[in-house]
Amino acid sequence: MPVLEASRRRFIQSAAMAAATAVVRGRPAAAADPPTPPGGLALPVLPGVTWDKAPCRFCGVGCHVQVGVRDGKVVAVSGDRQAEVNKGLLCVKGYHVGHILYGPDRLTRPMLRKNGKLEPITWDEAIDTIARRIHAAPQKFAFYGSGQWTVPEGYAANKFIKGGLSNNHIDPNARLCMASAVTGYISTYGVDEPYNCYDDLDHCDVLVLWGNNFAEMHPVLFSRFIDRKLKGDRITLVDLTTRHTRTSERADHVLVFQPQSDLSIANCIAHQLIAANAVATDFVEKHCTFRKPWKKPGDPQTLMGEPCSFDEYKQLVAEYTPEAVAKTSGLSAEQLRLLGRLFADRSKKILSLWCMGPNQHTQGTAMNNLIHAVHLLSGHWGRPGDGPQSLTGQPSACGTVREVGTLSHALPGDLRVDKPDQAARAEQLWNLPPGRINPKVGYHAVEMWEKFCTAGGDIDTLWVQVTNPGQTLPNVHKLFDAKAKLPNKFLIVSDVYPTATTELADLVLPSAMWVEKNGVFGNSERRTQQWFKMVNPPGDARDDCWQTIAVARKLFDLGHSGMRDKDGKFLFHMTDAKGQEVPVWKWESYYGTVNVDEKLFEEYRPFTQIKHKDVAPYPELVKARGLRWPVVKQPDGTWKETRYRFLEEYDPYVAKGKGVQFYHSVAGDDKAFIWFRPYVPPPEVPDKDYPLWLDTGRVLEHWHTGTMTRRVPQLKRAMPSAYVEVSRDDATALGVKTGDKVRLETRRGSLELTAWIDGRGKCPKGHVFVPFFDETKLINRLTLEAHCPFSKQPDYKKCAVRLVKVSA
Repeated sequence: MPVLEASRRRFIQSAAMAAATAVVRGRPAAAADPPTPPGGLALPVLPGVTWDKAPCRFCGVGCHVQVGVRDGKVVAVSGDRQAEVNKGLLCVKGYHVGHILYGPDRLTRPMLRKNGKLEPITWDEAIDTIARRIHAAPQKFAFYGSGQWTVPEGYAANKFIKGGLSNNHIDPNARLCMASAVTGYISTYGVDEPYNCYDDLDHCDVLVLWGNNFAEMHPVLFSRFIDRKLKGDRITLVDLTTRHTRTSERADHVLVFQPQSDLSIANCIAHQLIAANAVATDFVEKHCTFRKPWKKPGDPQTLMGEPCSFDEYKQLVAEYTPEAVAKTSGLSAEQLRLLGRLFADRSKKILSLWCMGPNQHTQGTAMNNLIHAVHLLSGHWGRPGDGPQSLTGQPSACGTVREVGTLSHALPGDLRVDKPDQAARAEQLWNLPPGRINPKVGYHAVEMWEKFCTAGGDIDTLWVQVTNPGQTLPNVHKLFDAKAKLPNKFLIVSDVYPTATTELADLVLPSAMWVEKNGVFGNSERRTQQWFKMVNPPGDARDDCWQTIAVARKLFDLGHSGMRDKDGKFLFHMTDAKGQEVPVWKWESYYGTVNVDEKLFEEYRPFTQIKHKDVAPYPELVKARGLRWPVVKQPDGTWKETRYRFLEEYDPYVAKGKGVQFYHSVAGDDKAFIWFRPYVPPPEVPDKDYPLWLDTGRVLEHWHTGTMTRRVPQLKRAMPSAYVEVSRDDATALGVKTGDKVRLETRRGSLELTAWIDGRGKCPKGHVFVPFFDETKLINRLTLEAHCPFSKQPDYKKCAVRLVKVSA
């Protein structure tokens, strides 16, 4: 598939990040011959090629691309110059995103396992099979989704299971990556999602990365910052990390700390602020209160903790001196003092960014709380370039998981199933009879798979859409592989390619992907992005959203009362412009007289207005390259997005004269919480039997489990297989050289990999790193399922391992 480029820009940080981009000015509707953008070059005209906009299919940055289609096939992809997020730039994955549709092993027909083998069946048989299993035991059914669901897909799944089946056993794979950010925001500000946006990268004086390999995980955003550096801006990059990465190569300060000690480091900064009389006293007194963990004997810990005075807080952080924290963190006292001085300096604007480091953590909520606390305490909050912002790894982990509420406790719009008034509001909006929504929180991801993969577990049918848990779950021996010995458990998988998950599936459904369907995503900066279907999916592949609606309708036909609203209408009743019901559960009608995406999205919008998360109307999204919510209608009829929440200058919901207002605060007093969270030891540490730390993560070339990127020839050639990074000291002790085979062993399993010494990343002595993209080398058979007590997010970032050289 040829990919056009009119101008080529290099990723400044390294040759490995080179990514060509083409400059194009697109139009809301598909257009041939795009015009020349201001100051740019027009694309060469290709006969028969039409162009349209879409967000990239990969990470949560939300870059926009222009997609060129000819003869029903994507033939070109270009960075979209009109998009604020990427301004025409793409990373190496985005540049090749069009290839993901055309792997030779696309799934094209529904398949049911018969006598141990997957056999083709019809869609009618597939839908009937699912519906009858659910109908027989609706409370034993679970839905496992994804931050790759589009907003309408996730909304339909959430409504189906919570508003239809009265069953809250739905959770996304974002539980494995973003849940700690969610609990961190909610327990600090009372409402989820960042208050700020990517614009901070253009205004900060200091960028602090908390365990985030920014250069490889979010390269387009990283280049935005590095561009400023190369232009001569006096800006500082601080890389807090457990291994030397590509990000470290561009950092002014590389602070390599020991796993789990980030809790102590954050508390050490707070201690120094107090000791230096550098607390932003006026800001804190007006806008914050202090909080500490619940410590009453015999009572369980709660996310809300208990009130704490400033004097108590001061005493709690007193032990975290630079000298004391230096002993456990691996940082020197002077490195810790550097962090203290930076946050004490109000003349500089500090942006903190983080992703999986603090989130995939047995103290993930606590670590998120502490990053927010450091900013609030120091007053580095509320100016452009001055504040904390989490980043996401999936294209709609924010829009479809956090905003739509596809977590086991949540409802759309940041509502909860276990709060009666909020559940009643959802029932009203869904036109359901009172009491339809079950007040009992469902199983979170790890718990869900434990119940499914245990003989006595009370989940017997599990439907997976848009994700690959057979590769991404921690300790997959226990949480996934065990299913193979449980013949009464029924696994349904909707996907586009064969995966580790489809290997154990009883029913496989072929899905449409990316521009083979309509969609809406929500990115890391609250930006909601829309696109239209541009090409047809192969064979009998169909939209995930249609699959959900078709099963709901089959249940309706079988007499399941939950598939009717209180007026007796189908749960997904839709009408055309003439008021006639459209049978959208029939594939031939799904892309007919109504836009199902628009219908679902507009039904969802009132939920977003409850907690001032107003998303833009669908027609406005069609015209834009995404809009950051809350999007509020102006007196002249136009719609205005919000760059910064809780600030009177930007946020229309802040009361006049307040300046700063946390209007959904936990305590109802318009104040944010500054938390004390103590250092807590990790659940597993190296010892004489397993003397090394194992860390896992991603690489630049591949995304998540490689289901899509490993079908892109250029990306697969660039990074063909997983490896283990080993420090030179440990390699010497083991007699291992680059290219040698080594066996990694943990208490849960073993895996043979090729060693890489002083390669792209450099581990310190006592540490090894393995990427998780390679389906032929499942590193998650070795990782822990231990998780944060509040967010339930597993810790993939540290467990004990030993290395053994494999004899030739």
